[in-house]
Amino acid sequence: MHLTRSDTRLLAVAVAAMAAAAVAHFASIGGTVAPFAVSAIALALLAALVGRSVEALGDRLGAGATGVLQSALGNLPELFVVLFALKSKLYEVATATIVGSILANVLLVLGLAFIAGGLKNGTQKFEQASVRRICQMLVLSVAALTVPALTAQLHTPAAGHERTLSIVVSILLLLLFAASLPASLKRPEGEAGRVNEAPADHEGPRWPLKVAIGMLAFAGVAAAFVSDWFVDALTPAMDSLGISQAFAGLVIVAIAGNAVENVVGVQLAYRNKPDVAMSVILQSPVQVAMMVAPALVLLSPLVGASFTLVLPPLLLAVLLIAVFITVLVVLDGASDWLEGATLVTLYAMIAVAFWWG
Repeated sequence: MHLTRSDTRLLAVAVAAMAAAAVAHFASIGGTVAPFAVSAIALALLAALVGRSVEALGDRLGAGATGVLQSALGNLPELFVVLFALKSKLYEVATATIVGSILANVLLVLGLAFIAGGLKNGTQKFEQASVRRICQMLVLSVAALTVPALTAQLHTPAAGHERTLSIVVSILLLLLFAASLPASLKRPEGEAGRVNEAPADHEGPRWPLKVAIGMLAFAGVAAAFVSDWFVDALTPAMDSLGISQAFAGLVIVAIAGNAVENVVGVQLAYRNKPDVAMSVILQSPVQVAMMVAPALVLLSPLVGASFTLVLPPLLLAVLLIAVFITVLVVLDGASDWLEGATLVTLYAMIAVAFWWG
């Protein structure tokens, strides 16, 4: 399989963490906080495994295709996390998680990637055309998410029909996402010849394409199971620690659900692969807005829930602010550690604002 010793060690530790999370879940041991913590650690280790796989795919598929594939598998656990939250009637957690997932990627993860890449490699430059296209899709999709909320907040004639409007908006977003895939998957001209010079961190032979894709699929499916155990342990942990549903969804669940991008994006920036890092990090919030949120609207009746795209005013406001700042920062095609620190600081301010609910 061409796995190095470190690859094998990571795989073994990730499987062991999954086993521990399964035991804590099914045997109901460890009190109220331990099962929650163990499942979160298992998600993080699976994220590291995905990071290795994405690194192996980057040079073969191109930044855009790698970002789409990784984000799709990386967001799969999040889809299950929110569905299980809706099944448990944790509507505030579900809504906050959707917004928190976007915020975590465009502020926290992107900021940490800029800091790690900037401190190690100095100012990093990335391909502007693909980033501009992703930013356009992000702005458009977030704007679409505001429509149902505005109809309710402004008491328009559409107020009271938010469920129907959410279904229509969801279908249109899914169709637009499908239409955008060819452009996202296309490798930009000259990308194959432009290689960022960086020392090889990964000793030994590269993974074959089938092995890399297989590892991605395994990690994505495994994380889906762990996310179920994670949500099951969430309510007891919130009660024990005194955490509000809004903060739990916006910060804790969103970060755990995006553990893949949290690790992968920072790893790629640190290894001086900014093109792939930007694609991985920014594709995820686009897919959350254009695929995960619409899918939840359509699938929620299957778990006995009715989910809409109506966001509370504060969640809507911080979402628009975060996307505006992120687009402003990345459109110049370069990043440094100070820009990263700015994004992380903004994320911390928003997180604190939701501590009390």
